[in-house]
Amino acid sequence: MDAERRLIHSGSPFEESVGYSRAVVQGPWVWVSGTTGYDYTTMSISEDPAEQAEQALRNIQTALFEAGANMSDVVRVRYLMREAAYAEPCFPVFGKWFKDVRPAATMEVVGLLDENMKLEIEVTAYRPDWV
Repeated sequence: MDAERRLIHSGSPFEESVGYSRAVVQGPWVWVSGTTGYDYTTMSISEDPAEQAEQALRNIQTALFEAGANMSDVVRVRYLMREAAYAEPCFPVFGKWFKDVRPAATMEVVGLLDENMKLEIEVTAYRPDWV
């Protein structure tokens, strides 16, 4: 794969209005933007933090697939939580997706723009076979 920059879009109206891509592919790297638990087909979001985590990771998986990568290529994950109390209910979800991948990880408590969002997740993936 050449090192040309490729942009991945999810169809979220936020991408166009704010001016960003769901993911950017450059060389062997895929950077996936902070992704929330919105279901972009219905533009709805669950109130449950674990369900938001599951949907956010499905959204990330979709972006990685479109980029030609997958969750096993994730080398870095950053979890942004609105409240520390939301982390523990999400741990089983994170473990389900990453227990075998074991990427480097950071978890932070931050303010998020939409009160419905309990978390946001961003990942970086690497495909050495693309070098």
